[in-house]
Amino acid sequence: MKKLVKFLGVAVPVALLGACGGGGEPTETPADTAADSAVPTATAEPEAPAPTAEDTTTLDGTTLASLTGDAAHGEQVFAQCRACHSVEPGKNGLGPSLAGVVGRTAGAVEGFQYTEANRSSGITWTPEKLYQYLEKPKRVVPGTKMIFAGMAKGQDRADVIAYLQATGQ
Repeated sequence: MKKLVKFLGVAVPVALLGACGGGGEPTETPADTAADSAVPTATAEPEAPAPTAEDTTTLDGTTLASLTGDAAHGEQVFAQCRACHSVEPGKNGLGPSLAGVVGRTAGAVEGFQYTEANRSSGITWTPEKLYQYLEKPKRVVPGTKMIFAGMAKGQDRADVIAYLQATGQ
């Protein structure tokens, strides 16, 4: 019985974290494309200081301006976000609704309980700031309760932003 409890104590959190992205990529399907862009959470790298609200530099050195977002592909990549977020106005889940996120102040969705870090970040979600945030959320808003590690591929980030702009305005 003790072994079963120990097993469940490890298996349940791993399964819950798996719902937010990650996984193999034997073939290119929409689900695999979405999971492919997740950054592993177990990397032991030194933390860079949090950027200011105006700073939009990324760790990988890419910029949103250098990419053209594809909303259709962004919808596929957004599949990993749906475990916690919705693009339907007023429909919060584990994360806030992302309807109309572009141009919104961080921590401002009514009815969602944000961390103090998010509410006091001073961030306005411009496309460039979202691009930076999606790369590594905890770098941009240290103390956020968002468990998603980030999207490694700049093109995936650009595509998700194009999707959010297409659905949220």
